[in-house]
Amino acid sequence: MVAMMDTLAIYEQFRAVLGEERAKGFAQTLGTMIEEAKNAATKEDIRLLRESLDAGISKLDAALAKLAEAQARTEVRVGGLEEAMQKLAEAQARTEERVGGLAVRMGRLEEVVQKLAEAQVRTEERVGGLEAAMQKLAEAQARTEERLVRLEAVIEKLIVRSDRHEGKLLELSFRERLPSYLGLFLRRAKVLQPADLLDELEPRLDRAEVEDFLRADVLARGAVDGQPTYVVGEVSYTAHASDVERAARRAALVRKADLPAVGLIACETVQPETLAYAREQRVRVWADGRFVD
Repeated sequence: MVAMMDTLAIYEQFRAVLGEERAKGFAQTLGTMIEEAKNAATKEDIRLLRESLDAGISKLDAALAKLAEAQARTEVRVGGLEEAMQKLAEAQARTEERVGGLAVRMGRLEEVVQKLAEAQVRTEERVGGLEAAMQKLAEAQARTEERLVRLEAVIEKLIVRSDRHEGKLLELSFRERLPSYLGLFLRRAKVLQPADLLDELEPRLDRAEVEDFLRADVLARGAVDGQPTYVVGEVSYTAHASDVERAARRAALVRKADLPAVGLIACETVQPETLAYAREQRVRVWADGRFVD
């Protein structure tokens, strides 16, 4: 009866710690040991056995307490690991979501790049076509410029011929109507030929000077301000500085032969700089039917 009570007490004491099955086996083992001790041992032995058992139980309680604490720490660490695993799982999910979004964006980007590459190819084709067209235009422009140069040369020649023709017509008209054109300047004007003054010029001029004078366009004799005077003139449709220079030089040759002379240029048009040069050389200018002061 006593052994049964001890066994039950042991079972109740360790059931919460060891569990029902392990506590039952442990209680039965201790009960058997106690029963055997009672039957074989003295009271002193029983006392010593109890003390030994108590010490063992205390050590077991301490070990069980440490196991419980370690279990608690393990459960805490496991909880932390589970939380960390949960966070890792959530981060993985977010990463996969971002990767999926990046994949979609990469797909769109590749599509855009492909379209840009195709547009670049088309642009290069168009640029190539434009370059070819520009090359053709440049060649056509070069040909046009060559034709313009030739045309300008032809026009220049035509202008020169036209000026010469107009000049000849003006020279004939001026000689024919000189007394009328110069009537207020050269009174009793008479048109002469340059060769008419050979006898007066040859003794005073060298051969080159005489030949130069004979190429004068117009020679006339009359009175300027009541004094007998020769007018030596150059006729040109458009007066130039060279016309002024010839008229001044040939009038100077007549004066070198001790004959009074005035240089004159007759023209249709004259530029301001040519007119200024004529005034400087003391050459009279008759332009467009009148004297230009």
